[in-house]
Amino acid sequence: MSVTETDFLAPMDLHDQPIERVQRDGVEYVALGTAHVSRSSVEAVQTLLASESFDAVAVELCESRAQGMRDPEAFKQMDLFRVIRQGKAGMVAASLVLSTFQKRLADQYGIQPGAEMKAAMDGADERHVPVWLVDREVGTTLKRAWHSVGFWQRFGLLGGLLASVFERETIDEKEIEKLKQGDMLESAFSEFANESEPLFRSLIAERDAFMAARLREEAAKSATTEPRKVLVVIGAGHLKGMCENLRTQQTNPAATASELSQTPPKAQWPKWLAIGLVLLVFVAIGYAFHRNAALGAQALRDWVLFTGGFSVLGALIARAHPLSVLAAFIAAPIKPFRPGIPSGGISAMVEAWVRRPRVADFESLRDDIVHWSGWWTNRVARTLLNFFLVSLGTIVGEYAAGIHILKSLF
Repeated sequence: MSVTETDFLAPMDLHDQPIERVQRDGVEYVALGTAHVSRSSVEAVQTLLASESFDAVAVELCESRAQGMRDPEAFKQMDLFRVIRQGKAGMVAASLVLSTFQKRLADQYGIQPGAEMKAAMDGADERHVPVWLVDREVGTTLKRAWHSVGFWQRFGLLGGLLASVFERETIDEKEIEKLKQGDMLESAFSEFANESEPLFRSLIAERDAFMAARLREEAAKSATTEPRKVLVVIGAGHLKGMCENLRTQQTNPAATASELSQTPPKAQWPKWLAIGLVLLVFVAIGYAFHRNAALGAQALRDWVLFTGGFSVLGALIARAHPLSVLAAFIAAPIKPFRPGIPSGGISAMVEAWVRRPRVADFESLRDDIVHWSGWWTNRVARTLLNFFLVSLGTIVGEYAAGIHILKSLF
């Protein structure tokens, strides 16, 4: 295993591109750092493929993202009922939100997000060489990032995601190109790590290690004869870390990739806190009935009105259909006796049934959610919004009911 330094001796049209060459286990990896919305990144991929011969092309994509890039129409076939029933509404919404920043740049400069990744895959197909998908599944990364930070930090994370959706500031294309300079990236990520080291680890460092392991894993099972040469197209923010891992990793690559693919277990304290609150409330209601039947009836009524009322408020803010509002009011009070789909899920499924999303809603979804109004006019977005607001309303209602009932008794 040997290591080479950053290569800036490529042809003139590549001299300002961040390229590193790493020799490992008889394989030469030519790693190109790209900006995911950049014309020159696409040109750099095409130039490298044309000027050098590669036995494989690796891209910073997971299976689901690659499938979406190869078949953009597949998104229109999404089954909202299944998404909600399987508890994936949050993951779908987060993925949509994350794509809006790149889409805003795409609209500004007329180039699709990830165009350099698609150019790499298309170039590999034209040359009849295999494509290696080496990034971790985006859902796993989001879950690990979410679980890596504390309760209050999650509010900041959500705020940052929402801000990225509605930011309107124009971004200079020169600034996009500057993102491919290693020193600027290193300083930016260093500051990011200081602010939230667990978040940096899950979003950046873990994926650096994962992609290096996947490259080694694919190379080990490749039937290509020696010497082998692989083009690796990754975001510039991963170039330094991934190459360093590629040089130094000594662990079994399959075991490393498997370990980093594990979804972290959910924290148990929120669950037990919620169960404890509900038990406390129902003990209080039982005590109220013990003291006085009228007092018990009043406590039970307060539970229904508070939980159902706040859930209805969430549905109304989402401008849900009257039947969805009714479903929210019915589902929220009986949530403790109905494990499984949350009240927001029931209301959202009613919304999707009454106002079934049209093909046009799926086609325009990414465009619509960039604007505030799009979350209410697009039927897919409104269903997701209804899910979150009703679920949030139910939680607020439970705490409000518990406080009110306990205060009325003591």
